[in-house]
Amino acid sequence: MTKKHMKPVIELRGLKKRFGVGNAENFALGGIDLTINQGEFIAIMGPSGCGKTTLLNILGLLDRATEGSYLLDGKPVHKFGTMKKARIRSKSIGIVFQNFNMVQRLNVIENVALPLTYTGMGKIRRLKRASEILRTFHLSEREYYMPWQLSGGQTQRVAIARALVNNPSIILADEPTGNLDSKTSHLIMQELTDLHKQGNTIIMVTHNPDLTAYASRVIHMVDGFIDSDTADYTPEPSASDGKRSLSIDANEPVENEVLDPTKTTEKTTEEAVAELDDSNSSTGPVGSATKVKKVKLKNLRKRDRK
Repeated sequence: MTKKHMKPVIELRGLKKRFGVGNAENFALGGIDLTINQGEFIAIMGPSGCGKTTLLNILGLLDRATEGSYLLDGKPVHKFGTMKKARIRSKSIGIVFQNFNMVQRLNVIENVALPLTYTGMGKIRRLKRASEILRTFHLSEREYYMPWQLSGGQTQRVAIARALVNNPSIILADEPTGNLDSKTSHLIMQELTDLHKQGNTIIMVTHNPDLTAYASRVIHMVDGFIDSDTADYTPEPSASDGKRSLSIDANEPVENEVLDPTKTTEKTTEEAVAELDDSNSSTGPVGSATKVKKVKLKNLRKRDRK
């Protein structure tokens, strides 16, 4: 499917989010216009406080905008009730929280299976599915650990497994590798890349510029606005396109010009013959001098045949 014909799954127009009133009023989002197509892998970057997490919470139906419109699969989100938003999150949206949001009274496998509770799936099937996704992240041995028994990296991996357990079509990740070592970070990003290849839409907030290499589109935010978006960037046509190339006038002299081998400063055979004839006619046959000239003429003809 070409970019031109990709289906928009998220459309934002003039989206604003205000906190406080009066003199304490502050806009975390100052008016966002954004279209996200199905199957995109988007990395959102920017300094702390620029509105990245606020935007992610609104996209995940965890918060609502103060002004503007948000269309999800073409449907206006402001018309969704609380229960409908919960159903959409349980079926279509997976969220990886920056602060994990683990339920401390549940063990690892129960935390991962929690989103499946709202789908009506039976308990045994929920735990089986949770066990499968934990195995993907090499956490099978930690299934019955409590959250407080895990390291920071292990807790982050459990949070990611929980976000992916219901096979969501949209994945929202807030600093998914923020607390992981480089090896585990690569594992997580490879998992997200595989999901992207399956057609999932991934929106990731990150401070790590190295992670943008995994994304198909990078958005930079500053002070509640989109400062730059690689989707708006059109690369200059290359010289091979025939539209733009080095501007060189064919009539201009070029330094270090390569000489045409057919053009030479040496005399041709005909010119040499004419010179010999002129020489013979003016000086007459002069023994050895004439022989030398005949030898030169013979060599010239050999050169022309080559």
